Amino acid sequence: MSNHTRLISLLAIALAAAPPLHAGDAPPASFEWDLRLRQEHVDAAGFARDANASTARLRAGLRLQPAAGWTVLVEGEGVAGAGRYNSGANGETAYPGVADPTGAELNQLWVGWKNARGGVTVGRQRIALDNQRWVGNVGWRQNEQTFDAIALQWKPAASLTASYHWLDKVHRAAGDKALNPLMRERDLDSHLLNLAWKRGAQQLVGYAYLHEDRDVAGASTATWGLRWTGSAVHDGRGFGWTAETARQTDYARNPADFGHDYWLLEPSWTQGALILRGGWEHLGGDGVTAVQTPLATLHAFNGWDDQFATTPAKGLEDRYLGAGGKFGRGRYDGKLAWALAWHDYRSDVGGLRYGREWNASLGFPLPGGLSGLVKLADYRADGFSRDNTKLWLQVEWRGARALTR
Repeated sequence: MSNHTRLISLLAIALAAAPPLHAGDAPPASFEWDLRLRQEHVDAAGFARDANASTARLRAGLRLQPAAGWTVLVEGEGVAGAGRYNSGANGETAYPGVADPTGAELNQLWVGWKNARGGVTVGRQRIALDNQRWVGNVGWRQNEQTFDAIALQWKPAASLTASYHWLDKVHRAAGDKALNPLMRERDLDSHLLNLAWKRGAQQLVGYAYLHEDRDVAGASTATWGLRWTGSAVHDGRGFGWTAETARQTDYARNPADFGHDYWLLEPSWTQGALILRGGWEHLGGDGVTAVQTPLATLHAFNGWDDQFATTPAKGLEDRYLGAGGKFGRGRYDGKLAWALAWHDYRSDVGGLRYGREWNASLGFPLPGGLSGLVKLADYRADGFSRDNTKLWLQVEWRGARALTR
C-alpha cells in the first residue's frame, strides 16, 4: 500500500465517524501561519569553504471545527533557500551541511475529536512526547518532522493521562528531495504507550516505545522507561529536578542482540529570573551498538552543534552545566531570554574523550509581533569528529486569524 493510500485510508476512517454538516452550516475556521527567516553560518574543520545558508520557511494551514469536539487541520510547508551549503538534497558536498533543503510538501492533514476525558487524532500530525528525547517534531529545522499516525488519549482522572500512538510512517526533517531516500521518510509499525501522573509540581511518566522500522531493520528498538520531574520553587527561589531511566533492547526484525541503559539526572536551582542547572545524560553502548533515538528532536540534546545525532557505538556520556533566564528594562522588561551551556562528551566504554562544546543564545521581541534569535554553537573535538562552529540569526512571525463568512 502506498504512502498516500495509507494516509487517505486513515482519514477516511475518521471522516466517516464525523457528524454530517447541514445546509447553511459554516464551521468556525482559522488561518494559521509561521514564517521563519534564518541565516546559518558553519565553519567546519576539514572543509576548505564555510557554509552560508539563507533560508525562509512558511508553514500555513486552515483549521476547521465542523462540530463540537471535532477539528480538521490542513497545513502545508515550503522552504526557499540561497547561498552555498550542503542541504542533503542539492549535491553541494564541498560545503558543510545545513539540513534545510528547499521544497514544498504537505506537513499536516488530520481529523481529531476530543472532550474532557480524552480524544483521538487520525492522519498526518505533529507528535511531541514529554521532553521529545524519544519522539518529537524536530522543530528547530525549517522542515518539520511529522507522522502518519493514530493518536489516542484518555484521562481517567484529573491527575492521570494515558496516551497511545500507532505510527505508520515518519516524514523526516531532511525533506522529500533528500538524495538518500532513507532520509526522506520511513515505513513504520511502531506502538508508543505513555502514562503520566501529575500532582502539584511533580510528574511521573512511565513509557514503552516499541519502534519497528520496516525500511531499516537495525533501527528497530524497544525502550521501556520512567521519568520524574518536579519543582520546589517558592517565592522565586528553590530546587527543581529531572530524573529518568530507561532500558533499550533490539526489537522486531533487528538482527542485532543488545540491551543498553539510558539515564538522565538534571538538578536545577532558580533564583529570581536566573536558572542554573547541571546534568548527566548517559546513552549506553558496547562498541557495536548503542542507545539510539531516531524519532527524537535531536537538536535539543547533546549540544546544538548536532555532533551526536547518531550515538557512537561506544555510547555517550554528556555532562553539562547551564544557565539561563530573562532580563530587560522598560518595554523589554523580562522579554530578553538568554541561555548559556557547556558540555563535556565522553564514551560509555573505552575511556574515550570525544570533545567539549559551548552553546549560547539570546532571544528578543521585535516590532509587529515578530521574534528574533541569535544563537551560537562551538564544538572542540578531542577524539570524535572535528572542530565545528555554527552561528544562527533568525526572525520569526507566527499567528492565527479567525475566518468569517
